[in-house]
Amino acid sequence: MVQAYILIQTEVGKAATVAEAIAGISGVTLAEDVTGPYDVIARVEASNVDDLGRLVIAKLQDVPGITRTLTCTVVHV
Repeated sequence: MVQAYILIQTEVGKAATVAEAIAGISGVTLAEDVTGPYDVIARVEASNVDDLGRLVIAKLQDVPGITRTLTCTVVHV
């Protein structure tokens, strides 16, 4: 299982709408609107890195209002 945090920038005033929309996507375990340089942070899970990439590119980045994402993969050292 691969887990990651997705840091998301949105159009002005769209953070709550984006967080609500991505919370319903399969693989997203948490989505919250936040303050700071990013507007939404989502925690996601996928079976492997390729599936994680598909989740971000094909599903998350397709949500209206998202302008940029940054994927931070969780590592266990």
